[in-house]
Amino acid sequence: MLKKLYDRCVQLARHKFSKPLLGFVAFIESFFFPVPPDLMIIPMVVAKREDYFKIFLIATAGSVLGGLFGYMLGVFFLDASMVIIEFYGYEEKVFQIQDKMSTRGGFLAWLGIMFLAGFTPLPFKVFTITSGVIGFNLGVFFFICLFTRGLRFLLVSYFTYLFGKKFGNFIEKKGALWFTATGIFIVILATVLYITFVK
Repeated sequence: MLKKLYDRCVQLARHKFSKPLLGFVAFIESFFFPVPPDLMIIPMVVAKREDYFKIFLIATAGSVLGGLFGYMLGVFFLDASMVIIEFYGYEEKVFQIQDKMSTRGGFLAWLGIMFLAGFTPLPFKVFTITSGVIGFNLGVFFFICLFTRGLRFLLVSYFTYLFGKKFGNFIEKKGALWFTATGIFIVILATVLYITFVK
């Protein structure tokens, strides 16, 4: 089933309405769809390299809007939200996080998790919905979505623009490791800057 969805997304990248379809896939991926938009971004940029920046913007806008929609699901539709969260096996962790959110440490921990979720194979949709369930600060949530998803899609678009199918093959084989390493680096850098300039 998942393989069919992957293949279908790659096919959509060749559709004449690929750009609005990319926006739609990026939107629904942020609150329930299991296939990342990167699978469409890469073949689209390979086909039209000069449009890489536009493709990045479309994917980012769709993903951020989808993230906000997921957040609102968590706020207003708890039962439906828990169905999605349970599907990915995170229901127990949600309640653990909710108990810790009243502390500063809990807030900072969730902040770091959200940064990682924007980059890594962690199911981003679970964290957008959970942010609504636990009442995470909406302004901070929006910034994290914009920054992490924007940077992720910019890197994918730009490196595909530079290296074409070679980068696509690399992402297919090593994508999870690459995104995880990038996300961890950003969290470590942010932590160091916070300790250095804020504390």
